[in-house]
Amino acid sequence: MVDLLERWRAAARGAGARADAGSARAGEQLLDRWREPHRHYHTVAHLTAVLDVVDQHAGLADRADLVRLAAWWHDAVYDPRAAGDANEQDSAALAESVLTGLGVPTSTAAEVRRLVLLTAGHAVGPDDRDGALLCDADLAVLAAPPAVYDSYAAAIRREYAHVPEPAFRAGRAAVLSGLLALPALFRLPPLAEVWEEAARGNVRRELATLTAAVPPTGAG
Repeated sequence: MVDLLERWRAAARGAGARADAGSARAGEQLLDRWREPHRHYHTVAHLTAVLDVVDQHAGLADRADLVRLAAWWHDAVYDPRAAGDANEQDSAALAESVLTGLGVPTSTAAEVRRLVLLTAGHAVGPDDRDGALLCDADLAVLAAPPAVYDSYAAAIRREYAHVPEPAFRAGRAAVLSGLLALPALFRLPPLAEVWEEAARGNVRRELATLTAAVPPTGAG
């Protein structure tokens, strides 16, 4: 994790944070959050995947270090039992508070907060290149090969193991339907060109399985 922590420190410095022990400690505490045992998809692996997409396409952003910081914070608070966008709201508030405490300018910390909040609904304005890159990176898994996508969907189900199957199917179907209702899953043209069709195919496929009739218990 040394490399990952260095990526955190570099992004924090790029946003104006002090290069001191407090910044390193904040990164370690963030990683502890991403390692919480109730996470099965929203893990360090997901964080790394999002950061990798941001790094690969940093030239498409206006302030790539802020997008990187928003990636670090976007699931910092993750409670599958939370209602609505409570996780994103809490993650955004925590990001703004911690970053300000690390010396990041108030306006910059507020922008990271704004970016984190976008991941609640993935609705991005047409001129918001930073928001587009963050949301595209967050949703990149949707365009994965079918077997990888299916593993992602199974991991989401494990995170919601406390939810009965009928309720999970309904809730997950609503989330997927909301994604399909977006004008585009991916906003940045180089990413949309490669990912959009595959992602919509995966989402439709999962949605079909969720909305299929469930056989009665004990049916042969």
